[in-house]
Amino acid sequence: MFRWLRRRRSAPALPDALWERTLRAYPFLAGRSAEERARLRTLAAQFLRDKEFHGTDGLVITDDIALAIAAQAVLPVLHLGLHWYDDFVGIVVHRDEVVARRTVTDETGVVHDYDEVLAGEAMEGGPVMLNWHDVAQAGASAEAGFNLVIHEFVHKIDMRDGAPDGCPPLPTRQARQRWLAVLEPQYAQFREQVIVAERFGGAAPWLDPYGASNIAEFFAVACEAYFVNRERFTAEFPRLTPLFDGFFRAA
Repeated sequence: MFRWLRRRRSAPALPDALWERTLRAYPFLAGRSAEERARLRTLAAQFLRDKEFHGTDGLVITDDIALAIAAQAVLPVLHLGLHWYDDFVGIVVHRDEVVARRTVTDETGVVHDYDEVLAGEAMEGGPVMLNWHDVAQAGASAEAGFNLVIHEFVHKIDMRDGAPDGCPPLPTRQARQRWLAVLEPQYAQFREQVIVAERFGGAAPWLDPYGASNIAEFFAVACEAYFVNRERFTAEFPRLTPLFDGFFRAA
C-alpha cells in the first residue's frame, strides 16, 4: 500500500484512475474548485508519504482506503499546511465501530468502569483511530453534515495547543477571546435545542446531537458539516461560517 510513495522525499502525483475514483466516491471533494482539487491531490500524496496506516481484525489497507482517508484528512488543512499534523504518524483503521473499556474516578474518589462505543478517536500527541464503514459512507452522509475523518482530524488541530477546548491555536489571547465570543453562544444554543428535542419532543437539530456533549465536540461536529455541506451549514449557523473561513481559509 503506497510503499513506493514512502521511498521518496517528494511525493509524486497520484495515479489518475485512483484519484478519479476517490472524487466520484466523495462529491464534496469533487465539488471543490480546480485549484483546490489540485492542491488537495498534492497534499493527499504528501500525507500518504508521511503517515502509516494499520488495519485491524484482518482489514487490508488498500490504496483506495488509504487515499479515501488521506483526501478527507487534508481538507481542513488545505490552506493551513500539513505541519498541523506533524505530531503523529499512525492511523489505525477498524472495520466498524469498536467498544472501548473506560475507567474514570469521580470527585469522591470512586472508580467507575464502563464501555464506550467509538466510531473514531484522536489522541493528543498520538495516533488517530477511524472505522472504515463510516469513512466509506462519507459521500452519502455529507447531506446530514456527517464526516468521521474530518471530525477526528479537527480534534487533532484543536489539540495542538493542549487539551481540546473548541478553539484551535490562535496567535493572540484577543483572537481566542473573539473566537469563543462567537462559538460559545452557538454551542449553548445548539445544546439547548438538543435538550429540548430529546427531553420534550422538540424539533431535532440537523447537526449531529453528539455536538452537544461539550464545546470541543461541538467544534468538531460543526467543522464536519462546514466542510462537507457548506450551504446547509451556513443556513443553520450563519455566524460560524465566517468564523471558520477566517481560520481554515487563511493563506
